[in-house]
Amino acid sequence: MVGDTVETVDVRERRLREPVRTAALRRHLTGRRLVEIGRRAKYLLLHFEGGSTLVVHLGMSGRLTLAPADAPREPHEHAAFRLASGRKLRFRDPRRFGVLFALPTASIATDRHFRALGLEPLDEGFSATAFAFAGRRRSCAVKAMLMDASVVVGVGNIYASEALHRAGIHPTRSVARISRARWDRLAAAVVAVLRDAVEQGGTTLNDFADALGESGYFQVSLAVYGREGEACLRCGATIRRLRQLGRSTYYCPGCQT
Repeated sequence: MVGDTVETVDVRERRLREPVRTAALRRHLTGRRLVEIGRRAKYLLLHFEGGSTLVVHLGMSGRLTLAPADAPREPHEHAAFRLASGRKLRFRDPRRFGVLFALPTASIATDRHFRALGLEPLDEGFSATAFAFAGRRRSCAVKAMLMDASVVVGVGNIYASEALHRAGIHPTRSVARISRARWDRLAAAVVAVLRDAVEQGGTTLNDFADALGESGYFQVSLAVYGREGEACLRCGATIRRLRQLGRSTYYCPGCQT
């Protein structure tokens, strides 16, 4: 899409997680050329010439797809951006938990959606030192900290369990009781798990599909998540499950301390 220009913006359903501001979308995007695509946490950032950005959060069921401009409207297709190339970018979201808005690019850092977000684990500047500093003054369980987007972004429930297993850290261990050596292992594990997941297209447990309609395959590599009662692949102990923050946590009592 980079280099293509938005000709029209068509919003069919405004009632997403946040109401879609159609006039703002048209003001920021119509007639503008896409120059770069980025990401911050779970938000996709489409940067256009003239200093405007389209922000998209897919929620639980959202998808962005490219199609010919005359392609029939899909079920749950809530917005479409017609492009000069003769295509359209479609936003489809059956559960309507997604977010779609535009704003000046220069105001992203101070916007309420972004200003409290924590470290990006796949950025070059991410390190065990920065991670430990961001987690300072917390006394919560380390699993809870991993899922706190004000500390670090992008580590969901599955990847938190997997990273803790790789690092050999028990999910209920207090952040205040994590040594420097453990911070080093945890930071490295978070990065490794996320990179492996990205390479394998994510984790498909329900109905996720990417922009090409393909499922993610990282679930075949899961070491602990969803494996309650099975043997740990590293030490042979039986995988257990517990509840934290209303979510299931999977861990090995043998090699996570």
